[in-house]
Amino acid sequence: MTSTFSIPNIRLFIAFKVFFNSRFYYPVFTILFLDFGLTIAQFSILNAVWAATIVLAEVPSGALADIIGRKRLLVFATSIMIIEIGIISFIPKTNPLLIFIVFLINRVLSGLAEAAASGADEAIAYDSLAAEGDVRQWGRVLEILARFQSIGFIIAMSVGAAVYDPDLLEKICGFFGVAITFSQETTMRFPLYLTLILAICAFITTLRMEDPVKDPRSQNAGKPQIRQAISLTLKAGLWIVKTPFAFSIILFGMLFDGIIRIVITLSSQYYRVIELPESTFGIIGSLVAMFGLVIPKMAKKIAENHSPSYALWITTGLSLTGLTLMSFFWPYAGLIPALITFSAMYFTGFFVSFYINQVASSDQRATVLSFKGLAYNISYGILGVLYALVLKIKKQGLCAEPDENTLFMDTFSGFPITFIFWFLILLAIYYFALKKPSKH
Repeated sequence: MTSTFSIPNIRLFIAFKVFFNSRFYYPVFTILFLDFGLTIAQFSILNAVWAATIVLAEVPSGALADIIGRKRLLVFATSIMIIEIGIISFIPKTNPLLIFIVFLINRVLSGLAEAAASGADEAIAYDSLAAEGDVRQWGRVLEILARFQSIGFIIAMSVGAAVYDPDLLEKICGFFGVAITFSQETTMRFPLYLTLILAICAFITTLRMEDPVKDPRSQNAGKPQIRQAISLTLKAGLWIVKTPFAFSIILFGMLFDGIIRIVITLSSQYYRVIELPESTFGIIGSLVAMFGLVIPKMAKKIAENHSPSYALWITTGLSLTGLTLMSFFWPYAGLIPALITFSAMYFTGFFVSFYINQVASSDQRATVLSFKGLAYNISYGILGVLYALVLKIKKQGLCAEPDENTLFMDTFSGFPITFIFWFLILLAIYYFALKKPSKH
C-alpha cells in the first residue's frame, strides 16, 4: 500500500489549499476596498454579491466536478482567481464608477472560483487516497493540511499588513541603508501583487493534478452534461435528506459555521470594545491561525477514538462557552473567550470533513460537499441579514443616536441566545425525526 503523502494528489491538494486560501490582502480587506475609493455601502453590496454568487454556483459546480472531472473544475477555479486578482491589481484610481464595476466583476469571479473549488478539491484528494492508499488516513491528511494552512495564513497576515503600511516599508528600507519613499497609493497594491503570485502557483498546482477517474465523462456517455448535472444534483440532495447522519452533520455544521463566522467578521470591533490596541489585531489573527497547528491533531484523536456525538458536544461546549463569555466584554481578558470561540471553528471544519467524506460515495462526493458549502453560505447570509435588522431595530428604538460600540455590546448577546435556540431545535429534529439505528 502506498504511503499517504507519497500520493501526488495528496501533496498537490495541500499545496493548492495553501496557495488558494492564503491571501495577503485579508488583514487589510476592508480598508483596501475603501482606499480604492469605494464607500462602506458599496463594500456591503459587493460582499452581498460575492455571497450570492457562491450560493447560486456552489451545488452546480460540485455536480460538474463529479461529471467532467475534479481537476478541470480546479483548473477553472485557479484561472478565475488569476483574473479576479489581476483586474483589481492594476486598475487605475481615476474613475470611481469604473472602480466599482471592476470590483463588482472581481466579487462575482471570486464567488465563482470559491464555488468551483469547493468540494472538488477534497473530492479529488479523498478519491486519490481511496484508490492508492488507505482512507483511514484521511484524518491525518486533514491534520497536516490544517498545519500548512495555518503557517500560510500566519505569513499572509503578517506580510500582507506590513507591506500595506508605507511608513513601515520606509523604515525597513532605511534600516538597510536604502532611501525609498512609498505612498499609500503604491503600497495598497502590494498585497494584491503577492496574492496574484499565489494564484499563479495555485494554477500550476492544479495543472499537475490527475483525476483518479481518468475520463469521468465516459461513465455518462450520451447524456447531456447540463442534464446530467441537474440529475446528479437532485440525486445528491435526495441522498443527503434520506441519510440522517449526513443530514445531521450538515445541519449542525451550518449552526457552528454560520454563527462563528459572523463573530469572526465582527472581531475587530469586538477587540476595540475590549480595549485592545489596533496594532495587535494582526498579531491576534496570527495567533488564531496557530490553532491550526494543534487543534486538528486533537480533533483527529477525538474523531478516531470517540463517537460523532462526543465530537458534537465538545464543539458545542467550546462554542457556547466562548460566545457566552464574550458577551461580558471584559477589558483585555475578553480575548480569552474569543480564542475559545474561534477554536471551535477549527474543530467544526475538521469533524464535518472527516464524517462527510466517510459516508459520501465517490460518484457524488463533490456534489455532496458542495451542498455543505451551500448550506454554510446560506446560514452565514441569513444570520448576517438578521443581525443587520436587529441593529436597525435597536437603533430606531433609542431616542438618541447610539454609540456604535454601545450598540454592538447591546446586541451581541443575540449570538449565544441564537446558538442555544438553534441547537435545541436541531437536537429535537435529530432525535425525534432523523435518528435511526445505525453504526454511527
